[in-house]
Parts: sequence; C-alpha cells; structure tokens
Amino acid sequence: MENDLHLSQHISKRFNQELEEVRNQVLKMGGLVEQQVSDGLVALLEADQVMAQKVVDTDTQVNAMEVEIDEVCTEILARRQPAASDLRLMVSIIKTITDLERIGDEAEKLGKNALKLLSEDSSARQFVELRHLGDSVKKMLNRALNAYARMDVDEALDIIQSDRNINQEFDNISRLLVLKMMEDPREIKNALRISWSARALERIGDHTKNICEYIVYLVKGKDVRHTSLDDIKKQIQS
Repeated sequence: MENDLHLSQHISKRFNQELEEVRNQVLKMGGLVEQQVSDGLVALLEADQVMAQKVVDTDTQVNAMEVEIDEVCTEILARRQPAASDLRLMVSIIKTITDLERIGDEAEKLGKNALKLLSEDSSARQFVELRHLGDSVKKMLNRALNAYARMDVDEALDIIQSDRNINQEFDNISRLLVLKMMEDPREIKNALRISWSARALERIGDHTKNICEYIVYLVKGKDVRHTSLDDIKKQIQS
C-alpha cells in the first residue's frame, strides 16, 4: 500500500485492525465475485447446468457480503469518525462493494442465460464469440483486484485504459450479431442471447474500471470519475 495513506499509524491498534479487517473483507468479496464471473463463462461456453446453477445461487452470498461490509463501514464511521485518508478508505470501500455486487449481478445473468440455453436444448457453440471477450474481462477484473490489494495507482490507470479494448470488442460482436440476424432470421433468438451475455461482460468491464478509479481516489485523493485518462494523469501529476 502507498506510504502516504498512513493506514497503519493510528494511536489505537484496534482501529488499525478494524481498517485492515474491512479491507480484507472487500478482497474476500472480490475473490468470490471473480470466481462467479469465471464460473458464469464456463457455464455459458460449455453448457454446464451444475455450474450455471452455482453461479445463480452464489449471487445471494455476494449480496449478503455487501450488506455485511456496508454495516461494518457504517459502524466505523459512527464510532471512529475518521478523517483524511481513513475517511477516503471508508468511502472507497462502500463504493467498491457496490460495484462488486453489480459485477455479481452481471455474472448471474451469464448463469441464467446458460440455464435457458440448456432448457432450449441449444448448442453452446453459438457462444464462441464471447470466449475472447470473456477472457479479457476476467483478466481485467483479476488485475483490478490485485491492484486494489496493493493500492497500485499505475496499474489502476493501465486497467482504466484497457476498458477501451473491452468496449471495442463488444461493439465488434454487436455488429457481427446484427449481420447474422439480417442474413438468417432464424438466428435472431440465439443472437439476442449472445448479445445479452456480451452486454453483461461489457458491464463487468465498466464496474471494474470504476473500482480502479476508487484506487486513484483513495491513494491520491482525486475524484477521477467521468474524467478522461489524460485528464486523470494531469490531476495526479498536479
């Protein structure tokens, strides 16, 4: 973690422990969500019913973790009344778990699409277009969680930039699906299912980008939401 945060230099050792415990809970939630996304892709690409149901069921656990961490943060805010970097930590955690919960929601959509695929006795081969996009999104999320654990601003900025590639790939898939539907109306139903899954993956990328923006906010004290990458770098340098 960046030295300028001073999160381990409080008079109260118990306060230090509380801050570290809540950060660890966020990382635990992040690990669960990351696994949910990975399982969702496996379920979709391999038409795995057991895995698909697991992804859907896991969402309840993700939601419970968000509520639990939120309650801990509220208690710390009320009892400790943190300031400066400690307050930024609490704010960034509350925002981060919201995005993690929403990533879980998008992963659940992958699981539900896989279940619908199985109920319609369709082939998983129709989802091959999503494999590369899914792998890119998984890698992006993994990097973001590692950057969050280390409070690595440089890595966070690089991940923010990589979201452009995710968006471009989603646009390419969307164009291919439109052409497929125009060429063969019988493919409309399947193409729509692929499109919904691709949109879920693209949204996971957006929420992952948000988490990286919270890293910049926590470490540098700069709110860089809705800001271009060039402007973010200028704000940090200033």
